Amino acid sequence: MAFRRSSGILLHPTSLPGPGGIGELGPAAYEFVDFLADTNQGLWQVLPLGPTGFGDSPYMSYSAMAGNPLLISLEWLQDQGLLAPEDLKPLGELNRDQVDFHRVQHLKIPLLKRACQAFLTQATPQQRQEFADFCQEKADWLNDYALFMALKEAHGDSSWSEWPEELAGRQPKALHRAAQSLEASILYHQFLQYQFLCQWRSVRRYAHSRGVQIIGDIPIYVAYDSADVWSHRENFSLDPETLKPLWMAGVPPDYFSNDGQLWGNPTYNWEYLRKSGFAWWIDRFQKALLDYVDLVRIDHFRGFEAYWAVPQGETTAVNGKWMEAPGVEFFQELSRQLGDLPILAEDLGVITPEVVALRDKFGFPGMKVLHFAFGSDVHNPFLPHNYDHNFATVYTGTHDNNTTRGWFEALGDEEKDRVVSYLGGISPAGITWDLIRLAMGSVAKQAIFPLQDVLGLGAEARMNLPGTAQGNWRWRYRAEAITGKIKDQLRNLTQIYGRAASS
Repeated sequence: MAFRRSSGILLHPTSLPGPGGIGELGPAAYEFVDFLADTNQGLWQVLPLGPTGFGDSPYMSYSAMAGNPLLISLEWLQDQGLLAPEDLKPLGELNRDQVDFHRVQHLKIPLLKRACQAFLTQATPQQRQEFADFCQEKADWLNDYALFMALKEAHGDSSWSEWPEELAGRQPKALHRAAQSLEASILYHQFLQYQFLCQWRSVRRYAHSRGVQIIGDIPIYVAYDSADVWSHRENFSLDPETLKPLWMAGVPPDYFSNDGQLWGNPTYNWEYLRKSGFAWWIDRFQKALLDYVDLVRIDHFRGFEAYWAVPQGETTAVNGKWMEAPGVEFFQELSRQLGDLPILAEDLGVITPEVVALRDKFGFPGMKVLHFAFGSDVHNPFLPHNYDHNFATVYTGTHDNNTTRGWFEALGDEEKDRVVSYLGGISPAGITWDLIRLAMGSVAKQAIFPLQDVLGLGAEARMNLPGTAQGNWRWRYRAEAITGKIKDQLRNLTQIYGRAASS
């Protein structure tokens, strides 16, 4: 698919400003879209939008299809008459600079349950019909997801593999009894997904009205403790006796970790997926582009060519091995069924000629990260003079990197000298704007920057440190941080380098 020359901002909705302790799909989301449009940005990149589990990571979600209820705007619910103004007052005391996920859940979930009860008693016949239509339309994934979440709550939030055998094994009679006894809880989780999608669709429509497209993230793997693995275990490499992963996903030792990264997700049963015509994967792409995003970034794209598999029981990723995946067959079938899709490939890490061939065969733009450009010589593929303009999306850094200011301050003298030499010196605007300018001026079709870089923030604003399970995904900005000067700088660079959304 042809991509127009454009630029945009990487910001997960949890980082949006406002009361409530976490970013929401309320007024701040629309104000952020206004900021993008006013500065001629055509892209808003978000991380996976699913409900988060262990470590609050959007890459370890309870569902590949559902939305995160913590993003639901309580102000929206108040406007519907489902909450009273005084209900929201305690949330105003929460931290506005970082998300305290535990505290947010403690205060917000009771309000979401209250709103659900109000809806069930106050909804008009039209609203009830719209909700019923939603539940029917999404039944193919919503029923399993809502039952999964209801069962988790009923079993002390334990993993599905620790539930009674008849539930973990999905015996039909046991599932029927559970659905009857947990009817109210199931309805609550269906209500949350209804509210989330209504709110997200509204934000997305507004973005489109202002010329902004949304890039979403499809993680290659799903969490073991998820509705997807519980309800579609045939798609995953699980031990038939213990139901635990036979092989765990991760990456070998790399830039981020000497021990590699052991993610713990189950790898796929690609033999079964091939025989099924890759139905689960194709459905996942179709739903993402229908309900959530306009362009899809495939996280860990190289796993479609070969993936690092670590035997169950290992505590690091060192003792894994590469296994082949049927990437060509899958993307051919995806194209056959859904057409030419707007896919971006996250092709970082151990990239072989075979991975490059897979990416280029289907014309997927790869990723270039400027933070990786200065660790070697002039042939470094992340240096802008080495880009192929047809296949590149350039970032200053990603959610897994330090901020640009934090990265530069932590560099050794030799590498810092290479940066300064390549840039021709550091301008009065500072290193973050110099790297933004470098990305803007490159031949890459898309140039994307974390909002932290646009705001010139240091390492304290980092979103994620790969290989660490706690303390990530917490950063938020304040609305007043986006000043008129920042808007002018971003708008001017966007126009100078021909990336303006209106051009």
